Amino acid sequence: MKRRDFMKTSALAAGAATFSFESTAASLFPPEKRSFNMKYAPHFGMFKSHAGDDIIDQLNFMADAGFEALEDNGMMKRPVEMQEKIGQTLVDRGMDMGVFVIDKGGNGANTLAAGKQEHVDIFLDGCKRAVDVAKRCNATWMTVVPGNFQRDIPIGIQTANVIEALRRAADIFEPHNLVMVLEPLSDTPDLFLRYSDQTYLICKGVNSPSCKILYDIYHMQKNEGHIIRNVDLTWDEIAYFQIGDNPGRKEPTTGEINYKNVFQHIHQKGYRGIMGMEHGNSMPGKEGETKLIEAYAQVDNFEA
Repeated sequence: MKRRDFMKTSALAAGAATFSFESTAASLFPPEKRSFNMKYAPHFGMFKSHAGDDIIDQLNFMADAGFEALEDNGMMKRPVEMQEKIGQTLVDRGMDMGVFVIDKGGNGANTLAAGKQEHVDIFLDGCKRAVDVAKRCNATWMTVVPGNFQRDIPIGIQTANVIEALRRAADIFEPHNLVMVLEPLSDTPDLFLRYSDQTYLICKGVNSPSCKILYDIYHMQKNEGHIIRNVDLTWDEIAYFQIGDNPGRKEPTTGEINYKNVFQHIHQKGYRGIMGMEHGNSMPGKEGETKLIEAYAQVDNFEA
């Protein structure tokens, strides 16, 4: 991906922006820190100290700072009018919409691994409603987590139950060219989906362009390590990445992951999709927000 001609993009979008280019990120960071090799996606609240409480102002700040995408896990819970407003602002600012989480997507006790029809029905209802949400905010990818591991059911049966439910969801998404991305997590050992190879197997079983892997680098560093090797092994099923350093789940440079090498490897393999910034700020306030942007400028500083 060529580096963004940020001045040109900002000038074209200035009429639609609540925050003007001159009044926000442009005055904080030099031009070389307002363009990136990769399409990083902040989330609402990440730049609240600079941009204020209004999420559209926050979105315009992200654009002014050089970010080309947005993540919003809670998009399905927002009013329809706000979903549409976010979608239009993304268009106006030349940004892409990243993932949002499908309501009742199998989290916790409502697990697809159990094979219970009532759980599957709740999940599929969320998928149907997600189609309309995606259209409003110009989204393509939606996060799915199958739910908890069932200790009284053999792992092969659980895996088959998950695959069957996801095949039915894929039938909903395929006509709309939408993609559910499965996210293995490290939050608790009770979760069914925890490893990249396990997720790869499930995607192969579903066998649909609408079912792919969300490779969260933070979670996978905790669960299995060997980030670059495992990215290579599961590459053909990965549709989306998320970011967070370990320990702490803050911005790159705050932990043990060599994000500059990881990003360069992913970029050199040809990935031009979204890199979701699903992490916190290591420091509070404006100082922490400035530090976060500077960290991304540092790890993104590789030969494209």
